[in-house]
Amino acid sequence: MKILSIQSSVAYGHVGNSAAAFPLQRLGHEVWPVLTVHFSNHTGYGAWRGPMLPAADVAEVIEGIEDRGVLGSADAVLSGYQGDPAMGAVILAAVEKVKAANPDAVYCCDPVMGDIGRGMFVRPGIPEYLRDTVVPRADIITPNQFELDFLAGRRTNSLTEVLDAVDAVRATGPRHVLVTSVLHGDVPPGSLEVVAVSDEGAWAVTTPLLPINPNGGGDVTAALYLAHLWTTGSPATALERTIASVFAVLEATLAAGTREIQLIAAQDVIADPPARFTARRLR
Repeated sequence: MKILSIQSSVAYGHVGNSAAAFPLQRLGHEVWPVLTVHFSNHTGYGAWRGPMLPAADVAEVIEGIEDRGVLGSADAVLSGYQGDPAMGAVILAAVEKVKAANPDAVYCCDPVMGDIGRGMFVRPGIPEYLRDTVVPRADIITPNQFELDFLAGRRTNSLTEVLDAVDAVRATGPRHVLVTSVLHGDVPPGSLEVVAVSDEGAWAVTTPLLPINPNGGGDVTAALYLAHLWTTGSPATALERTIASVFAVLEATLAAGTREIQLIAAQDVIADPPARFTARRLR
C-alpha cells in the first residue's frame, strides 16, 4: 500500500505518526507521514516542547505531495488525533483529493476523543465535529468503547448493545468499525474484547487484560488494522493479526517496565503476527 498518514509526531517515544509509520513500513507498505505537531514527547508526561503546526502549513505539505503527481496513487489516508476543526478540514480535503484520483482509496479515521476513566480529553467541540463531520466521511473507524458510545449517543453495557451502537454509527457512513477496549457483562474477569464489524459480519477477539495502558497503542492498532484489512480483505483475519501484534508489543512493554511501547524491540511480531487469537463470529 501507499498510505498518506496525517498525524502528530514526537522525537522521543511512539505516538501518532511516530507509532504508526514504522509498523506499516515493517509490513512492507509505503508511508507518507504528514505531521500536524512535532513535540519532544507525548503530552502524557505533562510537559513537552515543540510546535503545533498551523493547518495552512500542513495543507502546504500535502499540496507539495500533489505537485509531485503522486497523491492520486495513495491507497489510503490515515488520521488520528485532530485537535482543531481547521486541521480536520485539511485532512478531509486531502481525502477528497485522493479519492477523486483513486476511487478505490479508503479513509481510516481513529476518532480520538476520550476513554473510560479519563472522560473527554480533547477540546470542547472536537467530539461533535468528529461525530458529525469526520466519521460520516470515513470508510474505516477505530474507536474505543467510550468513543463508540459518544458517536452512537448511547451507553453500551452488553455485547448486543455494542453491536447495536456500531450499527447506528455505520448507518452514518463508515462501513468498517473496529471497537477497542470493549468491556461488557459477558467478558470474563481479567479480559477485554476487540470487536470488528463490516458488511460481511461481526467478529470478536478476547484477550487477557494487561495491567498497562501506554500512549500510542491505539495509533498502532488503527494502522495495523488498516493494513491487514487492505491486504487480506477479511475483517476477521485483520482483527486476529492486529490484536496478536498489539498484544505482543504490550507484553514486551510490560516486561521491559517502560512507559513507551516497545515497537522496535517487538518488531518481529509486527512483521509476522503470531497465530495467537482466534476471532469468533458474532453474526
